[in-house]
Amino acid sequence: MTHQSRVRVITRVTGTVQGVKYRATAQREARRRGLAGWVRNEPDGAVLIDVEGDSTAVDAFLRWCAEGPPGARVATVETTVADPVGYEEFTILRSERR
Repeated sequence: MTHQSRVRVITRVTGTVQGVKYRATAQREARRRGLAGWVRNEPDGAVLIDVEGDSTAVDAFLRWCAEGPPGARVATVETTVADPVGYEEFTILRSERR
C-alpha cells in the first residue's frame, strides 16, 4: 500500500530556456514541492527534466515549467510518463555535449 501516488515525468522544454536561470529556478521549484530528479541543458537549446514525486506536486511543477523563470520564453513542454526510479534529491546535471 502506497502513502501517496508517486509519479515520474520526463519533460522537454523548448523556447528561450537556456541562459535565463531555468535550471537553477527549476531546481528550487522542484525542491520546494518535495520533488526529486534532475534538470540539464540539451545541445539543441532545450531543457530536459526528469522529475518524480507526489502526483499533485508534479502537476504543479509542470505548470511552472510552462511559464519558467522571468526571462524565459517557453514554446513547448513535451511530457512522457515513466516508472519512478527512486530519486532522492533534485540536481542540476552537466549539459549534454554532442
